[in-house]
Amino acid sequence: MRSDASHTRTIVAAIIFLAAGVASFLFAPSREIAVVLNLLLLTVYLFAFEVVGVDVAAVSIMVLLGLISHFGTVIGLPQPLVPGRELFGGFSSNAVISIIAVMIVGAGLDKTGLMSKVASFIIRVAGNTEARVIPAISSTVGFISSFMQNVGAAALFLPVVGRISARTGLPMSRLLMPMGFCAILGGTITMVGSSPLILLNDLILASNKALPPEQQMETWSLFTVTPVGLALLATGIAYFVFAGRYVLPGKAMENVTSGANAMDYFQKLYGLDYAMYEVVVPHDSPLVGKVLDDIESPNRLRVIAIMRGSDDLRIGPARDIEIVPGSVMGLLGAPERLREFAAGNGLQLREELETFVEQLSPAKSGIAEVVIPPGSDLIGKSARDVWMRKKYGISLTALHRGGKTMREGDGVRDLPLQSGDALVVHTGWDALAHLEKDKNFVVITTEFPHEELRPHKVNAALACFGIALALILFTDTMLSISLMTGAIGMILLRVLSVEEAYRAVSWKSVFLLASLIPLGLAVETSGTAKWIAEQTLLYLGGTPIWVIQLAIAILATFFTLVMSNVGATVLLVPLAVNIAIGAGANPAVFALTVALATSNSFFLPTHQVNALLMGPGGYRVADFMRAGGIMTILFLVVLMIMLNLIF
Repeated sequence: MRSDASHTRTIVAAIIFLAAGVASFLFAPSREIAVVLNLLLLTVYLFAFEVVGVDVAAVSIMVLLGLISHFGTVIGLPQPLVPGRELFGGFSSNAVISIIAVMIVGAGLDKTGLMSKVASFIIRVAGNTEARVIPAISSTVGFISSFMQNVGAAALFLPVVGRISARTGLPMSRLLMPMGFCAILGGTITMVGSSPLILLNDLILASNKALPPEQQMETWSLFTVTPVGLALLATGIAYFVFAGRYVLPGKAMENVTSGANAMDYFQKLYGLDYAMYEVVVPHDSPLVGKVLDDIESPNRLRVIAIMRGSDDLRIGPARDIEIVPGSVMGLLGAPERLREFAAGNGLQLREELETFVEQLSPAKSGIAEVVIPPGSDLIGKSARDVWMRKKYGISLTALHRGGKTMREGDGVRDLPLQSGDALVVHTGWDALAHLEKDKNFVVITTEFPHEELRPHKVNAALACFGIALALILFTDTMLSISLMTGAIGMILLRVLSVEEAYRAVSWKSVFLLASLIPLGLAVETSGTAKWIAEQTLLYLGGTPIWVIQLAIAILATFFTLVMSNVGATVLLVPLAVNIAIGAGANPAVFALTVALATSNSFFLPTHQVNALLMGPGGYRVADFMRAGGIMTILFLVVLMIMLNLIF
């Protein structure tokens, strides 16, 4: 739920954007350009203030664009902004199909348990010192991110970093931010590493439709950007190796062995002093007749199991279960509080499990850590709203957000969930294994008894990945066909089932990207990009080309902090192309500058990767501003140097 201050800012911004839209009809050279400017303003407003989800905003803009194009004569448009046959062309574009395939290939590699092997290899090679672990993690995730979506690479590596942290004693807060930043930087190494780079060639081809033959741009090959991306990744790694001790939050913990008790881990990380006891409810206890919800929050404890009679055993019971005489309950909470609760309600306390010795044994259940990722359906809903214990089999005991840990009794189950929230839960291991397949959660806890999903399919998965890569490198096969070859191979060789492949695709990202492509086409073909470029050159005319290029990079950096990097790319590439042509520069290089600069998203946790890491890393916005501010400047400096050296 929005705060009053946030709601006021949204309304004030709406008035400002509306005034700017009305004014555009006064100074724009044509009705078409004025209408497109208003669509651009509406897009930026919806993205920046998150009035609705970014995917909903993008689809709404696409539909609005279609309606305006169809009824354009009513408002004086001489021709449609986008032809009807091209309005939904984004869904079949090379870029969208490539992104779908990349997600499926990445999920296939994950299903084989490859990430667990990667964690073991990193520890074996790097040992347990921060100066060696950070480069090992960062370079590995950077390489993986160069061939798959960076948020996917970061999600894959969250459990890896959790395992490394538990084994080495290095705090998550000093490992996750370098990993996340390098996942973003790794996306600049190849043309399939990030959505903007995948989209770039399609945007170049769209721009070519409005350019004369002598100004037509060539598309970029897979490894064109590799020198630039490697330089950026190396800069990020060096930055954290040499400056990490000053900019990263957190202090090193004592070493934790791989066999350390989970309770110790959560006590050190979140300050949770939890124990598990059994209590028996006698006939004269005041608890008789109450439901579990009546006793949990007021007494700051969780009921994780209840036995009501010989045939009514419930693990992770729903909150509306009634307590009857003779009930045996498994309680989780602070030891002193549990003892006070038992004494105050006349309960028989058992400090050793008897009734639930099998069901609550470490082999069957325990404390775990999960994170709410961007795109989760649970964002904006509370644990109570979704009946989390009943639906997912997890009992929420604490929630960590923005550097603060909230526990049972702090209204934790009534808080609307946010992207990046770290949830400490008690769960059965079978339920946790199911959560690993649920797109609404990223499971951080990996050290629990469960089978690797499909370790025998590692060779098949690597073969599919290798074939896709070979087609990209050594043939002129379209990127989408090459990647889809690897994706369908994963399914045919049973690395993934068809259902798992569908679940692996972030349809929110697909609709976001596909819906924005026609807007980019309208910006270009209506002459809006050319007109904005001409106005920009009036202010930058006469300055060196590299200054104009730097201004575009800074503008792209700003846009990506307040809206999606895909949206920023779609809006700015046509503009950059026209500015470059007007300034006598290479338009393809200026377009590449935009697609790379939209990865410069470190200053605020608005990027999906950064949002994903806030909870488990215990980060605050100030932590990103401190570490990300310097990284933002380094990114711009290295980007400009490398682009001008190579191109």
